[in-house]
Amino acid sequence: MIRVLIAEDNAVNRELLRELLELREYTVLEACDGQEALRIVEQTQPELLLLDIGMPVMDGFAVIRRIRENPRLAKLPVVAITAYAMRGDRERILNSGFDGYLSKPVTSSSLASELDRVLTQGNHAANPDRVQEGQSPKKARAGDATGSAT
Repeated sequence: MIRVLIAEDNAVNRELLRELLELREYTVLEACDGQEALRIVEQTQPELLLLDIGMPVMDGFAVIRRIRENPRLAKLPVVAITAYAMRGDRERILNSGFDGYLSKPVTSSSLASELDRVLTQGNHAANPDRVQEGQSPKKARAGDATGSAT
């Protein structure tokens, strides 16, 4: 059974995500802030992390940096769950080390498709949406055969 850690400071959002994940028969772990998320990741090594960007103690950007710097954790698939949905936010988030992106409010269908995409993709280095340094987001997506929406 796939273990998913939800790192989200809002209890209502955590509950919604937990219910959606449990419907898909995932085992769900929860953290209320970035520091707790890192501790749980290091202790339990879940197969996937759903990480809110705006959290207390340590935000999602700090957490993803720590995860990617740790050779033992670096390949963990991490999906950003965020209210940042302005032009350029998705590319900025993916370029900071996230494997996927979901804007709030998260729907059952958007969660399912993003989890399926990320979990079948394997290694985060293979992220077709990640923009290479010096490359425009449009060029990075041009070779994307996954059909993921921007």
